[in-house]
Amino acid sequence: MPINVTLDVMLARRKVRAKDLAAQVGISETQMSLLRTGKVKGMRFDTLSKICFLLECQPADIIEYLPDEDDLNTKDE
Repeated sequence: MPINVTLDVMLARRKVRAKDLAAQVGISETQMSLLRTGKVKGMRFDTLSKICFLLECQPADIIEYLPDEDDLNTKDE
């Protein structure tokens, strides 16, 4: 998948535990774990907004787009 979740990096930079962030955002620890590992299909903008507010970061600090060959093939269609 071309979207890479780098939330763990920002958590380490801010010295925040995932468990604490989950509680502040209002999501379960399981949901936070799935998000951190990139095993989710999507994220609500409200959740993303809260994470960015609490970690004092931008969305690009916790997710990144890495194009792959499949993306390049569909662009030409």
